[in-house]
Amino acid sequence: MSKKEKIIIGRSEHVSFPEFGFKHVKAKIDTGAFTSSIHCHKIKVIKSKNTDKLSLKFELLDPSHPLYEKKVLKVKDFKQKIIKSSNGSSRISYVIKTKVELFGKSFDTEFSLTDRSEMKHPVLLGRKFLNKGFLVDVNLYDLSLKSEHSNYKIVKVKKSK
Repeated sequence: MSKKEKIIIGRSEHVSFPEFGFKHVKAKIDTGAFTSSIHCHKIKVIKSKNTDKLSLKFELLDPSHPLYEKKVLKVKDFKQKIIKSSNGSSRISYVIKTKVELFGKSFDTEFSLTDRSEMKHPVLLGRKFLNKGFLVDVNLYDLSLKSEHSNYKIVKVKKSK
């Protein structure tokens, strides 16, 4: 995909996380959010006994989600970041890098680990991700899933000069 082409994405999509073994997780597309986030719980920073290096241990999704498997995940590459919510309050969150798959393509991006248990979608995709070449059409949804299961064509829009 050239820098001038954009893939049309709907107001919600199904995304996959190959590094975590999750397929078709419901994601809200939010052009008002800068950072993407994923529902997470039991977050704990642990120190290696041998090297004193830190790792982040956590569980994705939640026991009520059909894909939840009590799988404990551990990453070494993480950071803390101040995230501002839509109501203006700020909190410190852990941010990880991982791959997300959409429209049969893999994208490296950052996700803040957040309690989204009160939200309809366990994943939120923000502007930092959308800047990778997407154009949002709020009248549509699940375009990525439809493209996987049919002859649905991805519509690419060329930017005007």
